[in-house]
Amino acid sequence: MDSSADLFDLAYKKERAAARKLERTTGLGPDAALKHVLEIAADGTPLAELLAKRRQFQAVATEKAATRRQRQQEARERKNMPTAPADAWLAWFDGSSHPNPGRMGIGGLLQGPNGYLAEISSHVGHGDSSEAEYLALNAVLDAAVAAQPARLIIHGDSQVVIDDIRGTRRPSPSLTTLRERALRSIAQLTDVTFVWIPRHKNTRADALSQSAVRSLDECSTQRI
Repeated sequence: MDSSADLFDLAYKKERAAARKLERTTGLGPDAALKHVLEIAADGTPLAELLAKRRQFQAVATEKAATRRQRQQEARERKNMPTAPADAWLAWFDGSSHPNPGRMGIGGLLQGPNGYLAEISSHVGHGDSSEAEYLALNAVLDAAVAAQPARLIIHGDSQVVIDDIRGTRRPSPSLTTLRERALRSIAQLTDVTFVWIPRHKNTRADALSQSAVRSLDECSTQRI
């Protein structure tokens, strides 16, 4: 049986107003008045059937609203994301830890405007997710130092690592060694820009880091 709250949530605004009017004129309680109004709206069909249809309609409307908000958010992200110059090299990095802390995998890509593409996928021991992210960044930077691009834009979904490199957050003592290594590599490059992206925009690097952990798990299973 539907509760009073369920009936109120499923009633339209005009039906709630009609129920309040019915309360005043007949002396019915609020629940009975609203139920009576909804039974009239059902027009001979069982009240439960009317309410079931309205629940379904609400679920569809909620899903559409969520999809619309997601698309609006993605549009805002695209608008705020800088357009890469034609001569820029692009890089993406991602680190994963299973569990956290646990087995670390790193993934990265370095892409040049001339068609150059380097992919990184490796398991790198045991640690937490921030360590894995930094190790992934350092692997990408190593590849960049070897290639010496004139301009490099690095994308990552780790706010911790990107803020740490930019100096916009209090440095984490546990990441000092990894941060210093990254800064030494950056000093060997001409022009490096960091861009934070949401996780769902970093799928290629994420897939490479996850693949590294899976390959380690498969090797462990085979040894057993």
